[in-house]
Amino acid sequence: MSSKPILASLFPDGASLRPDGVSVGGVDLRELAATFGTPLFVYDEETLRARCREAASCFDDGVAFASKSFLCGAMARLACEEGLCVDVATGGELDIVLRSGVPAERVILHGNNKSADEVKRAIEVGVHRLVVDNFEEIDRLREIVHAQQPVNVLVRVTPGVEAHTHEYVRTGQEDTKFGFSVATGDARRAITQLRSIPGVTVHGVHAHIGSQIFEVDGFRESIAVLGEFTSHDDFDELCIGGGLGVAYVEGESAPSITEWAAAIRASIAASGLPSDLRILAEPGRAIVAQAGITVYTVGVVKPVTQRTYMAVDGGMSDNPRPVLYGSGYEAFDVDRPLEPRLQEVRLVGKHCESGDVLIDEAYLPEETKPGSLVATPVTGAYGYSMASNYNRVPRPAVVFVRDGVAREVLRRETFDDLARLEVSGE
Repeated sequence: MSSKPILASLFPDGASLRPDGVSVGGVDLRELAATFGTPLFVYDEETLRARCREAASCFDDGVAFASKSFLCGAMARLACEEGLCVDVATGGELDIVLRSGVPAERVILHGNNKSADEVKRAIEVGVHRLVVDNFEEIDRLREIVHAQQPVNVLVRVTPGVEAHTHEYVRTGQEDTKFGFSVATGDARRAITQLRSIPGVTVHGVHAHIGSQIFEVDGFRESIAVLGEFTSHDDFDELCIGGGLGVAYVEGESAPSITEWAAAIRASIAASGLPSDLRILAEPGRAIVAQAGITVYTVGVVKPVTQRTYMAVDGGMSDNPRPVLYGSGYEAFDVDRPLEPRLQEVRLVGKHCESGDVLIDEAYLPEETKPGSLVATPVTGAYGYSMASNYNRVPRPAVVFVRDGVAREVLRRETFDDLARLEVSGE
């Protein structure tokens, strides 16, 4: 963190920082807060579209948006319009994507514990790919699939690569709940069993080594393993998953989607795999994170002996990442984004947890006080999608902004929404 003004590079592509305010997509954040209230998720639509187009141009057809990073109907449609498939992992995600109008043949179903109903639904609607994760799932496919209702699959394998990221988001090592191990022979057995089922077509393998990865070395290691493993399979696809990191704070840097894809393709060429192999990926955070900003209203500023606490009207219910992973963010005062940030505070939420901390050491202008609008950039990924109603707090609204126009894509929850599931009875 720094006492300097916040870096413009952390903002969406269409952001404009002025001495007296910030505009995103041509719309002033103060106006958005006044219209839609706070907390508020604001997404620059052109940044979302640009990242989707970049991914579609760098990889082959079948590259997918990892919807777990941020999913609503508007986002699913946007990703599809820009040439991406949509990757889902549950029946709920599949449902909202189909409701949004995305064709089933542009949907990829993941999941380490798919229910029989989820598998049946995916096959019935005709998803583009089903990513098979375990032997129980193969048994289900043996019961469900037939020549008149076929399914195209990828096999999720664990290459035994430990990505340099937080242990909670590593997924390519041997000790993981995801996929079939290459080293133990489970991956080979899975491929053999799937190929024996009439109606199942195995197009290739899928490997995901983790999330928020800044270096491409782990991907190179994974591709080397996968290249050797599939060298005689005559597959036509290889998916290297997602996991590309983004810069959240000053001092961090990450490859662009284009740079990531170039490193992937170079590694695949070096592995000796066929030149006509379709190279796929599943970026999520890299598409949505920088496009999003969360706007809060300061409620209380409380100096204590050790530090000053500044509490806002959201917290771990709309951004649980700091609590889960110790993730870092920066903050700025919406009314004075270019001023030096000389006030050091612990930015916290309104929830009944001492761990309800958004930023452990946040820097804001000295004039920031109760009633000020404070915002955190790079919050487009894993904020709304992981949001909760802890302490019965309604989830925020989400707006997309573009060309000076704001459109609400998810309305703010109300107390009536929260009470809707209550079952009355004697």
